[in-house]
Amino acid sequence: MKPDIRRRDGLARGGMITAGTARVPFPAALDTGPLFPALMNQQGTNVPLGADPAFARTYILQPEGTGEPVIIHPALPTDIAHSGDCVVVANWHTVMDNPRQYVDYLVILKEKTRPDTLWYAPAAALPSNVHILCYSGFDLFDYRAADLRTAQQKFCMPEGEFPASAMEEMKCGCEGCRAGDLRMHNRLALDRELAVCRLFISQGQLRELVESRCRLQAPNVAILRRLDTRYSFVERSAPVVRGGILKANSGESMNRPEVRRFMERVLSRYIPPKTDVAVLLPCSARKPYSLSQTHRRFCMAIDGRAHELIVTSPLGLVPRELETVYPAMHYDVPVTGFWDAEERAVIAGVIAQYFKKHHYRRVIAHLEGGARAVVEMAAESAGITPEYSCREDPASGAALNNLDNALAGERRVRDDRLHGICSYQFNVDLDPRPFSVRGTFPELFYSRNRVPCFSLDTAGGMLRPTFDGWSLIPEGYRITIDDFIPEGDILAPGVTGADTSIRDGDEVLVTGPRAIATGRAAMSGDEMVRSGHGVAVRVRKVKRI
Repeated sequence: MKPDIRRRDGLARGGMITAGTARVPFPAALDTGPLFPALMNQQGTNVPLGADPAFARTYILQPEGTGEPVIIHPALPTDIAHSGDCVVVANWHTVMDNPRQYVDYLVILKEKTRPDTLWYAPAAALPSNVHILCYSGFDLFDYRAADLRTAQQKFCMPEGEFPASAMEEMKCGCEGCRAGDLRMHNRLALDRELAVCRLFISQGQLRELVESRCRLQAPNVAILRRLDTRYSFVERSAPVVRGGILKANSGESMNRPEVRRFMERVLSRYIPPKTDVAVLLPCSARKPYSLSQTHRRFCMAIDGRAHELIVTSPLGLVPRELETVYPAMHYDVPVTGFWDAEERAVIAGVIAQYFKKHHYRRVIAHLEGGARAVVEMAAESAGITPEYSCREDPASGAALNNLDNALAGERRVRDDRLHGICSYQFNVDLDPRPFSVRGTFPELFYSRNRVPCFSLDTAGGMLRPTFDGWSLIPEGYRITIDDFIPEGDILAPGVTGADTSIRDGDEVLVTGPRAIATGRAAMSGDEMVRSGHGVAVRVRKVKRI
C-alpha cells in the first residue's frame, strides 16, 4: 500500500493510495479489515502508548512480508518502518482527550519514523476531530469510531456528537439522513469532512480550517496550541510559501509557524539599509502595501528620507523591503481597531527586540490607536524615545505635512530591496551597489554588469537566483545529487545530501558530478535525505558540467 504524496501542507499530506484494485485519494477513511486481514489478531496492537521500552519490545511483534502495517510505538527504537510502508499507531484514540500526551507522543514518533510513510490511526477518526488528525500528519483512518458512536446512538457532525434524535432536525441531506440510517450518515459525515480536509490541503490552507473547526472541542484547541509551542518541530514542515491568503482570524494565528518564522528572521537575519532614521507606519488592506493609496501618500511624504517599517498584526514589524515576502503580501486580518493584550505583548516584543539590535538616531511613529499604544510599550522596553507625527488619521493632509516637516533636512536612503530580501531569505549580506534593476514593481529583475542574477517571484515575493546569482551566495541552500544529469524534477532517491535549513518552497542550488541545477524545493532538506520516494526539487534550469 504505497503512498503517492502529491501535496504537503505542514505535517499534513495529500495524494493517492492503491487500496486493492482501486486508487483512493488520501487522507481517507476505508474499511481496513479486508486490506489488513491479519491486523485484528496481530500481537501488540493493544500495547498502551505509555508502556515502557521493555514491555513494548516484548509484546509488539512486527509482521514480515505480509503486507500488514508496521506498528510504531513511542518506546520502540528508530528505523522500524521503511520508505513507503504503512505505519499504524495503535490506541491513538486514547490520547485524543489528553493534549499533552498527544503532542509529546506525536513528536517522538514523527522524528524517528521515515517521512514518506503512510500513517494509520485506527478507531480514532470522527467528523469532529479528523481535521486535527490530518493536521498532525495522519493519512489513513477507518470507520470504527464512527460505528461505535452509532452503537451509542450518537449523531455525528463536524460540530460534535449529538443524540440520535437530533437527526430529525439536523438532517444534512446525505443518503443516510434521507433513509433514516444513522450508521450510513455517520460514515458519510466522516467521508465528507475528509473531503473538506483534502480540498484545504490542496489549497495550502488546512490551518485555516483547523482554526475554525477546533473551536467547539476544547481538546482540539489544546492540541493545536501545544503543537504551536513545538516551534522547531512544526517549522521544519511548514512551507516558506503557501497558496492563497493566510487568514489570521483567531488568536492562534499569531503562533502559526509561518508567522513566527517571519518574526524570527526579521530579528535574526534581516539587515536594514544604512540609515539612522526610521519611520513606523500602519499597515493597509491592500498588499503589497506600496500599491495602496495610503502608502503611496506615505511614500510621497517620506520621499526616501527614512527607513520605512510597517507595524501590523500578526507579523509584528514588516520592513518596506520585505513587503512582498510571504506572508507579508499574503495575509488578511479582521480590522476592528482594537488590539487585544496578547497582540500588543507579542508585537511590542518584536518591535523592542528590533530596536535593541538596530540603533537609529531618530524613530518617528506615524501611527494612531492600537498600533501607537504598541509602539509606546515597545519604546519603554527598548529604551528609545519615538517622535510622534500624528495622533489620528495618519493619511490626512495635516498628518502627512507633519511627517514631511519632521524629515526636513534628512538624507535619502538607498533602495535596498535586493539587499533586504537576500539577507532574510539566504542569510547573506549582499552588496547591492553593483546591481541595476528593471521591471515594474513587484516584478523586478536584478543584473550585475548586464548579467542577470536575480528576479523577484511575484507569487511568494522571494528572490530566484540564476547560476550567476548563486555564485554570490557563498553557502547554504545547497543540495547534492548522485552521478546523473537531471531530466525534469529530481526525486528523493537521487539526493545524497541537503542543507537542513531548506524548507518546502525554498529556492535551492543543486550540485552533482555531472551537472548543476536551480529550482525550488518540494520538501524540507531533512525529508529529502530520509525519504525513498517523492519529488525533492522542482527543477527550473540545468547546466551540464
